[in-house]
Amino acid sequence: MAIVSSFDYAPFDESDPDDFRPNSHWALLVDPGGSSEVHVDDITLIIEEIAPGDRIPLHTHPINEVIVIQEGSPEVTLGDDTQQVGAGTVVFIPAGTPHGTRNAGTCPIRIHAMFPSERIGIQYLERNPAPGTESDAPQPAFTINARALAEA
Repeated sequence: MAIVSSFDYAPFDESDPDDFRPNSHWALLVDPGGSSEVHVDDITLIIEEIAPGDRIPLHTHPINEVIVIQEGSPEVTLGDDTQQVGAGTVVFIPAGTPHGTRNAGTCPIRIHAMFPSERIGIQYLERNPAPGTESDAPQPAFTINARALAEA
């Protein structure tokens, strides 16, 4: 049980061969629990700032996701539908649905993504290849342990 009143953006891990976005930043938030034994352990919040020209490559998760567009006008792909959306848009993404977000504008985009778990599986369907990996296939599906990353 906690109130998080501030957080720091971090650069994306440049070692990720499938999601190379050196100009974008993110914050991964889980309930830190504090001194209480009671905490929320089934929600993860990701806050991202997507730089102009950057995109979240098309991917899927085995769990549901909700994205809220806080600032900007990204192009959002959800299944077979691609739309330009604006601030205040909420995107409900069912488990297993391909989705991605692209910033075709000139200003950063801010989004909030919420997952009903601290363990987030991801499978890339396309890539933002890191330099030197352009001809590689996407890596196999993997799981992010949000609590472990947030505490690192």
